[in-house]
Amino acid sequence: MNETPRLILGISGASGIIYGIRLLEALKPLAVETHLVMTKAAEMTLAYETDLKAAQLRALADTAYPVADVGAAIASGSFRTMGMIVAPCSIRSMSEIAAGTTSNLLTRAADVTLKERRRLVLMVRETPLHSGHLRTMLSLSDMGAIVAPPVPGFYARPRSIDDIVDQTVGRVLDLFALNSGKVRRWGEEAGAGPRRLRGVPDSGSD
Repeated sequence: MNETPRLILGISGASGIIYGIRLLEALKPLAVETHLVMTKAAEMTLAYETDLKAAQLRALADTAYPVADVGAAIASGSFRTMGMIVAPCSIRSMSEIAAGTTSNLLTRAADVTLKERRRLVLMVRETPLHSGHLRTMLSLSDMGAIVAPPVPGFYARPRSIDDIVDQTVGRVLDLFALNSGKVRRWGEEAGAGPRRLRGVPDSGSD
């Protein structure tokens, strides 16, 4: 019997909690079982940046775990998953994952994802970055993680914050071969391709 694919979503305390929320919403209609772990700092960010309560956010996932529950299913490599997304990923969480310091369930689940050679995507949300941050990102990339800061693609001509978030979330789900149906894909629409922005001169070909 085929198992339903499982995906772990970690939400840490960086600004940009909308990315974690929208990922859960985008995964709802897909045949994917979602497993959520959220840090205490993420709950604070949720209150600052949205009108949602933590219980409402947890209800978007199929299963949600307390961040202190290091004995949860997602803390074991024998619990099979597609991988994990941390959205947003704070510098603290990123650094713990890189060092293998698993002080809570989020970083433990990420460490398990790496050791099992499953896909780990970190939506690191910080700027500017100093050389220590950059070295940590390189270390994570060497371990097999994908560092995917939520950088908008303006070729999609976003008209709202929702458009920007949806495009970014959709591109992250692409990394797991999951189609959110909300990504504007280069070259796949009628008339798609390079288009000059109004008021921006054509620089010509190189």
